[in-house]
Amino acid sequence: MSNFLIITNVIHTKENNQYYGYSPYINEMNIWIKFADQVTIVAPLASRDITPIDSAYDCNNLTFKKVPDFSFTTLKNRITSLVKLPIIFYKIFIEMNRADHIHLRCPGNMGLIGCFVQVFFPSKTKTAKYAGNWDPESKQPWTYKLQKKVLSNTFLTKNMKVLVYGNWDKQSKNIKPFFTASYLESEKEVIEKDDFNLGIKFIFVGSLTDGKNPLYAVKLIEALIKKGYNVSLDLYGEGINRDLLLNYVNANNLGMKISLKGNHDRRTIKEAYQKSHFVILPSVSEGWPKAIAEGMFWGCVPIATKVSCIPYMLDNENRGILLEMDLEKDCQKIEYILEETAVYKDKNKKAADWSREYTLDVFQKEIKEMI
Repeated sequence: MSNFLIITNVIHTKENNQYYGYSPYINEMNIWIKFADQVTIVAPLASRDITPIDSAYDCNNLTFKKVPDFSFTTLKNRITSLVKLPIIFYKIFIEMNRADHIHLRCPGNMGLIGCFVQVFFPSKTKTAKYAGNWDPESKQPWTYKLQKKVLSNTFLTKNMKVLVYGNWDKQSKNIKPFFTASYLESEKEVIEKDDFNLGIKFIFVGSLTDGKNPLYAVKLIEALIKKGYNVSLDLYGEGINRDLLLNYVNANNLGMKISLKGNHDRRTIKEAYQKSHFVILPSVSEGWPKAIAEGMFWGCVPIATKVSCIPYMLDNENRGILLEMDLEKDCQKIEYILEETAVYKDKNKKAADWSREYTLDVFQKEIKEMI
């Protein structure tokens, strides 16, 4: 394949002639672009510092086409977006015309424009990765719903495979259930967890925002502490709720049991999973929650909300705990596993066995077959 085009909403930055972005996205795209001679990226570009959760593209022949970032969240943003949109449409159209394969990253504003422009190129091979919640019954912004409608309309969208998380009923023929992977087959190691008597470790990995609901995770651990359990929680990530969480922890004298670790690199997070008994994510919305899949890979029993494909990932609690978002009920579910170590070990094994089927080796093989 000659020219592989990526249309994405991910904000990039440039340093030493390399383009950086959010690590999970970049690491995945580095697998896609292995099979291309030339890569073109159309995306926003900003001047900012490189952080531990950023990575660079691994490509010697990469062309970056900068477009302005835009949104429709406020009246002012809508007005300025009207000026930006013609420029973005034009750039995307030109690059799609030059491309041999078109790849859209959805949902997002850039993905939305890409959905409409790709209609003019019915004969080109295309893929779209819908990284959000594909559940037809879920409440989502109208722009997300519009992208889903265009992508699944085989009259408008031709010659495209749309990769989605979960297996949903009554889908068009171009919709393909998919997954995301983080670890190689060669990284599999024997999982050994400390005995509960030495302390029970919970881990949260994600942005400290309302959408990920880290405060609920903190309150769950607080409730378990009050019930006499020797539990602790480490939160990895940054976000606008950091001060709120820190204030809550300090106000309730939880500093010895709950720690905000901030952003860390892949190796540190991996080691944290290996030492933890449970991974918790009380998210409002998800696509394929990597924190849950990664934690399961290392034998953490997952505790997560009933959104998107999470009930499928947890096999309706055979591999973990589905949160009711009722503090007392959720505590009771966790307490049962803490008291029944055989149940914990069963879920621990089932979680690891399932997650370890989705390695980067399998992911790469699937990608190669599609493009």
